[in-house]
Amino acid sequence: MKHMRLSVIGLIAAAGLALSGCGSASTSPSSSAPAGGTDTSLSDVKSAGVLKVGTEGTYKPFSFHANGSGDLTGYDAEIITAVADKLGVKPSFQETQFDAIFAGLEAKRFDVVANQVSITDERKAKYDFSTPYTVSTGVIVTKSDNNSINSFDSLKGKTTAQSLTSNWYKLAQQSGANVQAVEGWAQAITLLKQGRVDATINDKLTYLDQQKTSHDDSIKVAAETTDKSLSAFAFRKGSTTLTDAVNKALAELQSDGTLTKISQKYFDADVTK
Repeated sequence: MKHMRLSVIGLIAAAGLALSGCGSASTSPSSSAPAGGTDTSLSDVKSAGVLKVGTEGTYKPFSFHANGSGDLTGYDAEIITAVADKLGVKPSFQETQFDAIFAGLEAKRFDVVANQVSITDERKAKYDFSTPYTVSTGVIVTKSDNNSINSFDSLKGKTTAQSLTSNWYKLAQQSGANVQAVEGWAQAITLLKQGRVDATINDKLTYLDQQKTSHDDSIKVAAETTDKSLSAFAFRKGSTTLTDAVNKALAELQSDGTLTKISQKYFDADVTK
């Protein structure tokens, strides 16, 4: 994906996110609670009748404009819209580059960030998070007729195509692979299909998005990590009442099948649990 996910996978721990779900965040988050200590995060949203949502708007398939125009759509956009409906308010999307999205949250330009934000210990210290609505893994993708790679250990001595700035590059190296540098997923898949590399490692969501649009039976997932990466909505610290209300809405949307339906629409798979 455009953002390499910062996952809870031990082998690809903490360094830089291009999933980078997401970039760096400010070290001085502001609270939703005023000096007196009362949390007004939910009541403020209810009074305004609007949930202000920070999102990129250029991050397909999560938050984007189809054909570059028209209404904002995407997996994250649809889920937060369904959540807002449960809260009895309307979503108001504030499109922001990811590098500035947390600063916008802290400046109270929006109430929540909906942009595949991976949950990390560093971020949890600065922000409140909803229940995760996306669960993913790292995957090895090979040609469909390749039976020599079926685990990360079996990458030893093989050649993978990876972006040198990604954490997947580190995982490939740690697995003993020879890494050929590429600019991104599209180039990696091209080299793989041409037989110039044996595999590529990436986020499973990237693979699912590719298969949703291309239905390419010449490639497959050969193995995936056991640890998982979790993404959730991010709030200012102290937004307890709003976070709790969003969690309640997410639980209802999970129970009634709405989350699964949205996930199937974008990935042909349920990535919500």
